[in-house]
Amino acid sequence: MTELSASAPVSTPQPGAAEYPGLDAWRDLPVVQQPTWQDSKVYESSLAELSALPPLVFAGEVDVLRGRLAEAAEGRAFLLQGGDCAETFEGATADKISARVRTILQMAVVLTYGASLPVIKMGRMAGQFAKPRSSNDETRDGVTLPAYRGDMVNGFDFTPETRGHDASRLVRAYHTSASTLNLIRAFTQGGFADLRLVHHWNKGFTANPAHSRYESLAREIDRAVRFMDACGADFEALKRVEFFASHEALVLDYERALTRIDSRTGLPYDTSGHFLWIGERTRQIDGAHVDFLSRVRNPIGVKLGPTSTADDALRLIDKLDPEREPGRLTFITRMGAGNIREKLPPLVEKVTASGAKVLWVTDPMHGNTVTSPNGYKTRNFDDVIDEVRGFFEVHKGLGTFPGGMHMEMTGDDVAECLGGADPIDQEAFLDRYESVCDPRLNHMQSLEMAFLVAGALSKRS
Repeated sequence: MTELSASAPVSTPQPGAAEYPGLDAWRDLPVVQQPTWQDSKVYESSLAELSALPPLVFAGEVDVLRGRLAEAAEGRAFLLQGGDCAETFEGATADKISARVRTILQMAVVLTYGASLPVIKMGRMAGQFAKPRSSNDETRDGVTLPAYRGDMVNGFDFTPETRGHDASRLVRAYHTSASTLNLIRAFTQGGFADLRLVHHWNKGFTANPAHSRYESLAREIDRAVRFMDACGADFEALKRVEFFASHEALVLDYERALTRIDSRTGLPYDTSGHFLWIGERTRQIDGAHVDFLSRVRNPIGVKLGPTSTADDALRLIDKLDPEREPGRLTFITRMGAGNIREKLPPLVEKVTASGAKVLWVTDPMHGNTVTSPNGYKTRNFDDVIDEVRGFFEVHKGLGTFPGGMHMEMTGDDVAECLGGADPIDQEAFLDRYESVCDPRLNHMQSLEMAFLVAGALSKRS
């Protein structure tokens, strides 16, 4: 997924199901949010097929990312992670994937200028096909069926046939992820990511009168780009960018089947994605998800909500990062705008005092979900921004580094989150609400977020 340097180590994960001490210990532990597969033969054949398929990412790429995240943990880089709440098979089109990549690249240019730091670009893409749910079932008009758990598990349509848990979807998720990764590689290595082109797109954003307040920052970036050009900067090198893939490692059958042993190091890597995270609902210290991910070499994230304690964080560090390796562990906080300034400081203080080098990232989306008066699940842009501001304020007050943002966003012109400078109102939901799960920032709201955060980063530096 990355463009590796000539000196980067080459490694070849071995095909087939990886055999390594402890990789299957999770099967004997408490496990939550897992599908109930309806056909054992389909289940067994699907896992056998997955185990024999090539890796989606490679160990060398994963190691590069771990090094980049180590830089962020030391305050020398910033992580931008964004993409769909839940990818769908139907949505894996060239247009939608390119729009999402384009938006992340546009945001990254603005953040790079604001922070004066490298921005690590990472998509919630090529694997985000499963979602935890608060209830196993859903009832409509007196009919109860299994809840939609993402295209990897079942379908969104409310029918008995679609809502059954079908293990053949695991194989389809693999192939859809592979085609998504191929497109991302083409976009990020073939000129689509050219700095001058991306900046030109951002000039179009600020030309909108609703976004005129960001024009001065855009002009500063424009002067910087023109100065680089006049100085003979190697824009050929700036036509390509590193781009990493991530998803929540929720369905453990899928993750285990795609785990491979690296031929260079002899260690296990989950080759379903570069970066994997554990959700708020699955971070039990004695649970299956934490145990399994503690045994693979990928960089790992953990979502921490408002009920998280500093002791919870320290126990997770001991389990997932016992060697205290910078770049290994990222804490993604999702507190809510009303909680961030009160709940986050005790966690950061105690973790910092322990000497652990974790990367702190804000997820300002999940703690700010509400229901609109006309019945749609939504988020208010102002609440999202306020949580980001709170995140930066806490770290500034403690002298620690606010290392990144984790966003649910899309490159499309959807209407799912209320507000923004060019505001979305609830009436727009009737025609432009497309998410099958949680509401996402649209293209314009995402760019506005980047400009606002860039301003905060520039003041920090």
